Formats: sequence, C-alpha cells, structure tokens
Amino acid sequence: MKPVFKVLLMALAYIATFILGATSGIIHPACYAYVGAVLPLLTAFIYLYTCSVIRGFGAATALNGFVLVIFLIAGEADKAYIIGTVCLTALAEVIRYFCKYDTLKAVRWSFLPFAFSFFAYTSHWWFDTEGALAAAVEEMRPGYDQLMVPVIHNIPVLIIVLVLTLPVAILAMRLAERCLKASVSKLK
Repeated sequence: MKPVFKVLLMALAYIATFILGATSGIIHPACYAYVGAVLPLLTAFIYLYTCSVIRGFGAATALNGFVLVIFLIAGEADKAYIIGTVCLTALAEVIRYFCKYDTLKAVRWSFLPFAFSFFAYTSHWWFDTEGALAAAVEEMRPGYDQLMVPVIHNIPVLIIVLVLTLPVAILAMRLAERCLKASVSKLK
C-alpha cells in the first residue's frame, strides 16, 4: 500500500476516535469533558504507525490537520479548538524535529502534547461557556445544559484529568510499541 493511502487510512481512524469521544457525551457531559484522558489508548497506535510512515515532518500535522479541516467544513471548529490544535501540533512537530524525526524517542516525546488534542476540541466548554450551554440547549436533550454546569465548574477534576492524561499517554505508547513491532523497527 502506498504511504499516502496509509496516512489517509490513519487520518480516518484518528477522526473516528474524535467522533467516538464526542459521542460519549450522549452518556453524560462528564464523559465528553474527560474522555480525552483515555483516548490516547487508541490514538497512540495511530500516531506511532503514522510516524513510522512519515519519518520526517508531518505526522502530527497530517492527523490533526485532517481533523481540523473536516471540523472546519462541518462547522465544528471554534477559535479555542483551532488555536489549541495548532499549538499542540506545532509542539509535537518541534519535539520530533529536535529528537530526530526517525527515532522512537521522537515519537514517544512528541506524543505527549499530541495526546491532549481532544482536549483542544472540548476546550470551548471553558473558553466559551455561554456559547457551549446555548449550543447544548439547541442540540441536546432537555436539561443537558444543566448537567453540563457542574462539570464545567469543577476545575479541580479537570486539572486531575489533564494531569492523568500524561501517564495514560506514556502507557498507551508503550502498549502501541509492543503491538506494532514492525512500525517500531522502522524507527531508530
């Protein structure tokens, strides 16, 4: 399979994780707000494989860029998401550059900021609370906005979840390395 098709396949898998995370809010607003802490368990595999295909600049850019373009087209991208995604993607690419693109070390370290990408999508709850609550009134079942309020105002839990994302990302990358040995073998 050609590298372009491999990357496109990974981009489709990556957007599927975003959709999975976003639809978790159907269960409860807390699921939507905090699912970003466990999504690295899926995205680590996608990211590692993509980095083994793109052993230079562009792995994080291809994945987050694809989702960003799709979300812009769908009207799902707000300022907080765009800024957060661009910053996290740039940080991941800079880390890969300084750690040498084609090394496992670069993949491991660059995955740490990349793992927070879903939180850029959910950040509108905290940066545009009024808009998020208004959208919930229009789009979700009656009373959903009232379920969102305690989640939005519980900043200590948000901080804990954000901090827990780091060990989850490290564990997820180690699992991905064990499962994707052929991809790991392409890296130094």
